[in-house]
Amino acid sequence: MSTISTHILDTARGLPANGVRITLQRSTAGHTWEDLAMGSTNADGRVPDLLPLGTNLVEGMYRIRFDVSTYFSNHGTKGFYPYIEVVFELAEDGHYHVPLLLSPWGYSTYRGS
Repeated sequence: MSTISTHILDTARGLPANGVRITLQRSTAGHTWEDLAMGSTNADGRVPDLLPLGTNLVEGMYRIRFDVSTYFSNHGTKGFYPYIEVVFELAEDGHYHVPLLLSPWGYSTYRGS
C-alpha cells in the first residue's frame, strides 16, 4: 500500500509555510484529474490528515497543487507563482513524501523520505 505526504518550508522566511491550501489529485484513464483530498498546512507546514488512514492508492500519475498566492498575500509578499503543481508517479508500494521548498520567486521539490 502506498501513502503520500508533503510539507512546505518557506526558505525566504526560514519557517514552515502555514495555511497553504493543498489538493491531491490522481490522473484518470481519460487524462483528466480527479480530486482525492484537500487540506491546508498547519503551523509545521504539514497536512497530517491529508488522506484518511487505510486509503489505498494505486500505481499511476498523481499531482499535488499548492495554492500559494493567499499564503504570500497574508505575509505582505507578492509571489511570482500563484500556484505550483507537482506531478509524480507512484510505481510501487511505499511512502511518497513530496516536500516543497518555497520562496516568492522560485521553488524546489524532491522525493523525500
